[in-house]
Amino acid sequence: MPILGHTQYGKAEVRVVRIHRDTDPHVISDHNVSVALSGDYADTHLTGDNTRVLTTDAVKNTINAFAKEAGDAARTPEAFGLALARHFTGVPQVSRVRVGIETFPWRRLEHAGAPHPHAFARDGGHVRTTTVTRAGDGAEWVTSGVAGLVVLKTTDSEFHSFYTDRYTTLAETTNRVMATEVTAQWWHAEHPADWDTAHATAITAMTSAFAGHHSLALQQTLYEMGTQVLATGPGIGEIRFSLPNKHHFLVDLAPFGLKNPGEVFHADDRPYGLIEGTVRRDDAPAPGPAFDPGQAW
Repeated sequence: MPILGHTQYGKAEVRVVRIHRDTDPHVISDHNVSVALSGDYADTHLTGDNTRVLTTDAVKNTINAFAKEAGDAARTPEAFGLALARHFTGVPQVSRVRVGIETFPWRRLEHAGAPHPHAFARDGGHVRTTTVTRAGDGAEWVTSGVAGLVVLKTTDSEFHSFYTDRYTTLAETTNRVMATEVTAQWWHAEHPADWDTAHATAITAMTSAFAGHHSLALQQTLYEMGTQVLATGPGIGEIRFSLPNKHHFLVDLAPFGLKNPGEVFHADDRPYGLIEGTVRRDDAPAPGPAFDPGQAW
């Protein structure tokens, strides 16, 4: 006889833009929020009894209302996610809530040589990510992150002395272009006093490590980036990376009578190497279910 396994439901990708007009200059918080609820919902699956089901439309409405009601908490995705998670675990049949937020950065436009207080442009450089998980007993786990952060270095990267078999054709190199699109998630063993500052500090640490590290492999650079993020303070217990190789292949210009000493490249989007890994503080407590190592990235 079939047995019902783990289930969850909720509302995905609720786009909510909050303009904070209580300060001058104004501030924009642009969030894409997804909420998943787990708990005692067997009846709706097995018999169609929806008595315990909080509608996904109500979940959407709550997100929109909390953009106003949460006040300053809506300014940062971590604080906004915590406010939502604490609300939804107040629903009696909910035993666990997972709130995922993508936050899209905006930058101020300039006018007359100075940042304008009320005019903005979307900054397409990367997306800030947050996941808040809260259990019914009040235990909370917060992860911050980044996606779509493309970085490249024109030198100081090597790749050689690797294992070979009869299918290996890749040439060794002591000087290559190394580029990747960083997806990273870091778990806060302790909540920082300022989420924005903590996020900016982590980004600066990982990009500085990428820039300054002489790399013998992207794997080695991943570890160095993680090490530098953990060195920013004891509050971050663990960081995970997913780093695709953004391959740049040297173009053969010989047919045109031209030399190409590492100047003209073809940027190829697929297939690509995918390097993933975790760097963890050795004295950090267990991160809990929000950072299950078996979860997809």
